[in-house]
Amino acid sequence: MRTSSNPAFRNLSSGQGGGYATFDRQGGGLMGGGAAYADAQASQVGYGRAGSGERPITIDDVVQKTAITAGAALVAGVLTAVSGAYFLALPAFIVGFVVSLIVIFKQSSNPALVLTYSVAMGVALGGVSGLFNDIYPGIALQAIIGTAGVFVGMLVLYKTGAVKVTPKFTKWLMGALIGVTVLMLFNLVMSLFGVNTGLRDGGPIAIIFSLVVIGVAAFSLMLDFDQATQAIRAGAPAKFAWYISFGLMTTLVWLYIEILRLLSYLRQD
Repeated sequence: MRTSSNPAFRNLSSGQGGGYATFDRQGGGLMGGGAAYADAQASQVGYGRAGSGERPITIDDVVQKTAITAGAALVAGVLTAVSGAYFLALPAFIVGFVVSLIVIFKQSSNPALVLTYSVAMGVALGGVSGLFNDIYPGIALQAIIGTAGVFVGMLVLYKTGAVKVTPKFTKWLMGALIGVTVLMLFNLVMSLFGVNTGLRDGGPIAIIFSLVVIGVAAFSLMLDFDQATQAIRAGAPAKFAWYISFGLMTTLVWLYIEILRLLSYLRQD
């Protein structure tokens, strides 16, 4: 199984030493093997094939749960921004971060936890967006449209096969992810000592770096899509759609923040 740049899916795929089986639901069996082999492969991860009395996950489950989580975040964000309760941003971010750790390490498909994460991050992003929007009117809506556009664009690229998720692609993306993470940590440490690295000051280097980060986040969505596809092929339980939607939300949150940051750079005098 290919690893994902998303910590939620990466933890899942490596947790038990195996990945989802490649299950051909149309053909009624495993591609190149039987149902027993599918059970053996699926049992290696925390969420195997749907058991007796459980309905297997479908693409509709993933779409519906992702729409619910994204919608909850959007509503919470809009209400926070409109009400001017920007002070809730920091505590909401802390709550979202703590809940995300619980979901990731417990590999939980609990809808209450996933929705709590989405609402908390929606409030946090709503507060941040409200502050940015006061300085640059209309920037929050532009960031939302930009994030939605990138999501749809990457989904089209994935579904049409224009960009294929291969082991080589995954290794390249993981390397890029590590690179941008190291640079962001380096910038953070240097800023504590009053040193301006130019990565986040709104200048030409900052704009280029932000574009690179957005690119990495965008292509990370393709790995998330691939993880969802593998779960569906493996016949995972329907409840696993909540975990998949959580993984997609973490990438979308990161993508939105970077797009918002880039737009603020472009609108500086």
